[in-house]
Amino acid sequence: MNLHKELPLVVIVGPTASGKTSLAIEIAEKYGGEIICADSRSIYKGTDIGTAKPSEQDRLRVPHWGLDLVEPGDYFSAVDFKTYANNKIKEIKSRGNIPFIVGGTGLYVDSVVFDYQFGKKADIIFREKLEALTLEQLHEYCKNNNITLPENQKNKRYVIRAIEQNGLNVSKLDCPIEDTIIIGLLVDRELLRSRIDTRAEQLFDDGVVDEAKVLGEMYGWDNEAMKGNIYPLAHSYLLGDISYEELKAKFKILDWRLAKRQMSWLKRNPYIKWLSVNEARKFLLNQLAKRS
Repeated sequence: MNLHKELPLVVIVGPTASGKTSLAIEIAEKYGGEIICADSRSIYKGTDIGTAKPSEQDRLRVPHWGLDLVEPGDYFSAVDFKTYANNKIKEIKSRGNIPFIVGGTGLYVDSVVFDYQFGKKADIIFREKLEALTLEQLHEYCKNNNITLPENQKNKRYVIRAIEQNGLNVSKLDCPIEDTIIIGLLVDRELLRSRIDTRAEQLFDDGVVDEAKVLGEMYGWDNEAMKGNIYPLAHSYLLGDISYEELKAKFKILDWRLAKRQMSWLKRNPYIKWLSVNEARKFLLNQLAKRS
């Protein structure tokens, strides 16, 4: 697609199971777009089912970036994502295509949209002190110091990083970078919960427990990719600590809590235009048609 004006950056955010990916694929396919996934869980190789990555068919329809970037044992920060995403945005625009950032990891999105400057690396001595604390103590520290818990608040390393980032006084722009369209998908509470439950059932039908077993045996259970999402619960099931029905029920609750944390983060951004999926589709089609 050739645009007369500068190619925009389209950002579509919302909680898990809100329909972000489907909408992005539909619009990107029509207007020559490429998708950068802003999901802190999908960056890990092999976690295809558990993180509900776009299907191969979807990736054939529209190029997807930001998936399978690191091995499950590797660390990948918001700093890493910002660098990666900015490079991809330049590459996509150089091809005359529109970059779409799509995802629910608010820090990833904001790092690009507000051009975060993360400052110096973590203080090693301070980190050692934090690592000596229990997860409950770290949560209490965050509460006492008004620090927002990360999406994966049961992951000790992520909580420590959130504390460290808070202490760095990260600088950022007061408004989004130029020529950025930011859409947030509004979904009725009960409908969203129903979608989460339906998608959870699909993950189990697709064999997420078998995937977890393979990853656990290959990489061990004590790494970044295996500490969040479905995998710790699958581990408990494989150990015989919980039943299959308990596994499914607990995962649905976990994903619902994730959706609520995602919305809490996203709602802080006053520049997001919140729309239903149908409204968002019309709005984006209109905006991009003007630029063609």
